[in-house]
Amino acid sequence: MSLLTIFLAMPGGTEWIFILLAVVLLFGGKKIPELMKGIGKGVRDFNDAKASVKNDIEEGMKAKPVSETVNPVSNSLK
Repeated sequence: MSLLTIFLAMPGGTEWIFILLAVVLLFGGKKIPELMKGIGKGVRDFNDAKASVKNDIEEGMKAKPVSETVNPVSNSLK
């Protein structure tokens, strides 16, 4: 997808106003902070999970290969 296509697909100033107006009408003024809190918690949980997976992958890459951990055990059984 080209940069021009992405740029043209993004909403402009007037469209953002309509989107915000629709959100206020749908959820009401009192529910918006709760909605934003839920979205923030979801984003935070996603980033925590992403960091956890990244750490697991990095730890797995630093671990010894299986052949190094199996050989000492098999040598002691002989």
